[in-house]
Amino acid sequence: MWKALTYFVALPGVAVSMLNVFLKSQHGEHERPEFVAYPHLRIRSKGSGRVTAEVIEHLERLALVDFGSQEAVARLEKAIAFADRLRAVDTDGVEPMESVLEDRCLYLRSDSVVEGNCAEELLQNAHQVVEEYFVAPPGNISLPKQDEQEPFSDN
Repeated sequence: MWKALTYFVALPGVAVSMLNVFLKSQHGEHERPEFVAYPHLRIRSKGSGRVTAEVIEHLERLALVDFGSQEAVARLEKAIAFADRLRAVDTDGVEPMESVLEDRCLYLRSDSVVEGNCAEELLQNAHQVVEEYFVAPPGNISLPKQDEQEPFSDN
């Protein structure tokens, strides 16, 4: 049995949710299904390279990216094709790397506090602060709707 996994691939200016990556379960089956079992979308795991409007809408909600132009959709399709090519690479017997520098030993510094009580200094670097906390934009609101909201107040 194969399970669908969702992860993000970062491309210049585009975050793409790849829904057609599979992990083999303990049953040991070797054939991948033509369609991925996903609760509300029917996504072809290998296909013509065309992405449906339903999938684009779903990815826009997940990644907070606007795929409003044909160029953006074409870039998305290229990213999916690239991920399919990566998935086809045979990695059986390849040991995972601990570091990208295989020929060098990377030493970590000791994890000890050398300076403390610098919260005020760090918060001066923040764009927006509320009660000694950094304020980040919420991740569950799409960008156009986020612009319509009132900003946080410092009071």
